[in-house]
Amino acid sequence: MHIPESLQDLADSEAVQFLKRPKTITRIIAGVFSLIVFSSLLTDGYQNKTESSKLHCVLNSNNVACSFAVGAGLLAFLSCLTFLALDAHESHIGHTRFKTAFQLLDFILAVLWTGIWFVGFCFLANQWQHSPPKVFLLGSSSAKAAIAFVFFSILIWMFQAYLALQDLRNDTPVPYKRSLDEGGMVLTTLSLPSAASPVNTPTTGPNNLSYASSALSPYLTTPKAPRLAMMPDN
Repeated sequence: MHIPESLQDLADSEAVQFLKRPKTITRIIAGVFSLIVFSSLLTDGYQNKTESSKLHCVLNSNNVACSFAVGAGLLAFLSCLTFLALDAHESHIGHTRFKTAFQLLDFILAVLWTGIWFVGFCFLANQWQHSPPKVFLLGSSSAKAAIAFVFFSILIWMFQAYLALQDLRNDTPVPYKRSLDEGGMVLTTLSLPSAASPVNTPTTGPNNLSYASSALSPYLTTPKAPRLAMMPDN
């Protein structure tokens, strides 16, 4: 099967290669999970009871639970978008320290979001377990979907932390590598000549004694002893 040149160029483009990276796929999935969490509770998470018109959270009428899920989902979604934009420009980052700091921040945030989603799953599941049945006419399916995707977010952020740790290990620069290489070049340049290389040594002779003695450093010449003068007795 012959692939047209335009499609082949599209497959080899930087955008397609960027979307095929495991880190990019993981961020997109994490963003979709976060979007489902906060959108499901934001739309159907607040319902009124049969005897009143006031809106309550479907998770045991605890507004803190719904607010936590909506806020965490929104922040996680924005975090995924931000790091996707930074990943797209990661190849243009030339400064090694900035790149290492970015990878370290990515790992720390991934671990932090794993802990947040774990705490959120335990909290939301507990509130749903203590919710009285058939109090709200709607919203039960949205609450179940939010709890399920909070659990899936734990797994995806754990994998994201693993990928960030691998990048941090692979791209960590060796300390003083450049200075050691430069030092080796200097030592190689200033090393003594080999035995095979010709060395210009001064020839011996009466005409060259003055040149050889003048070439010596004044600190290497033997100092002359001071002379003692004898004073005549009066």
